[in-house]
Amino acid sequence: MHRSRRAAVLVAASAATCLSAFGAQAAVASGLVPHRAVYDLRLKEASERSGIAGMVGRMVYEFMGSDCAGYTTNFRFVTEVDTGETKRVTDQQTTTYEDLAKGRFRFETKSFTDDQMDKQVSGSATDGKDKLTVELSAPERREVQLADGRFPTAHMLDVIDNAKRGNRFFESRIFDGSDNGDQTLMTTTVVGKQDQPQGDDSDAKPAGQFAKSPYWPVTIAYFNDTSKGDSLPIYRMSFKLYDNGITRDLTMDYGDFVLTGRLSKLEMLQPTACK
Repeated sequence: MHRSRRAAVLVAASAATCLSAFGAQAAVASGLVPHRAVYDLRLKEASERSGIAGMVGRMVYEFMGSDCAGYTTNFRFVTEVDTGETKRVTDQQTTTYEDLAKGRFRFETKSFTDDQMDKQVSGSATDGKDKLTVELSAPERREVQLADGRFPTAHMLDVIDNAKRGNRFFESRIFDGSDNGDQTLMTTTVVGKQDQPQGDDSDAKPAGQFAKSPYWPVTIAYFNDTSKGDSLPIYRMSFKLYDNGITRDLTMDYGDFVLTGRLSKLEMLQPTACK
């Protein structure tokens, strides 16, 4: 489950990102609304090569802040993996902070297996004119220079902007601090035509005040930055996206197995006041 961090980029309002009365009052200039979303995870399919007989879990995504104060994301991804012979619990906890105006990003991820921490990655990144400078503090201190890319919240805003303009396909490079925090990812995004929830859309009800709001079906594929030619994505995620950054009806394709994420609870939060 080392790739589960990338799910934060799309859930973001992550990584991600039809305003109702509350949304119109709470939304900041970008249109993104602070919120806490809980998703119940289920295994949709798994290949024999994956070694997975079953999997259940929960993902909690908390997006707070404002344009002027920056955005803080707390993300937790917990799964119980059944191999048919043993069961193990994986727990990935990520906190990020993104300053849209100054082009700065901080990140920390701790990964646990059966309550034992097996990996920690933390650092910060600054967006220069034509490059990203990443300063890692864990697992070791070092500096990395990368090609210019978008941070998670900025990328989510790009997705929403392209959706509003009717641009159905676009590519971009992103940096989200995933894996070892020392590489960018190439993405291709496909945005479907805006649609309305239907009567049999059972996943819409937990969205509360947004249950009847229009959404875009979105699919984003992630590729290694070093991939060339017609390479396969290392991860693909599909979801329904509101124009305030809230997402639901997730499908996370890791190649050897596929998870679904059903929105079970949505709580709106107050934006951080500007000083």
